Amino acid sequence: MAFQYYLDAFRNYATFTGRARRSEYWYFVLFNLIATVLCMGVDNALGTTIDPLPYGYVYYLYNLAVIVPSLSIGTRRLHDVGKSGWMILIALIPLVGAIWLLVLFCTDSNFGTNQYGPNPKGIGNDQDDENLIQNIGQ
Repeated sequence: MAFQYYLDAFRNYATFTGRARRSEYWYFVLFNLIATVLCMGVDNALGTTIDPLPYGYVYYLYNLAVIVPSLSIGTRRLHDVGKSGWMILIALIPLVGAIWLLVLFCTDSNFGTNQYGPNPKGIGNDQDDENLIQNIGQ
């Protein structure tokens, strides 16, 4: 199931609407990191590193291919916590932006449906769930 999240990110590479769970985002990050390390290994094994740069063609081609899916899943993850997808640009602020984005990516989903769609966990998406939770709290 975990690798499925990685594949889903590529299938939904142009989907910047909706929401993505934390597990979907972080499994994509994990398998992306593994693929990046494998690409670096392939470049070193084939001797295709570009002289002044530390990596080679396989590494750079993979990273070009993964830019749009990364932005897409990051945007959907931000939607899950109730933030605009444009918040991903906060990473351009040195240090503080990356830390704030990390906090947002680690934050739990908004309960129920928000302006970006239903909760992907399926919790609180209809009135029955909300009534059940209110009754439990009493």
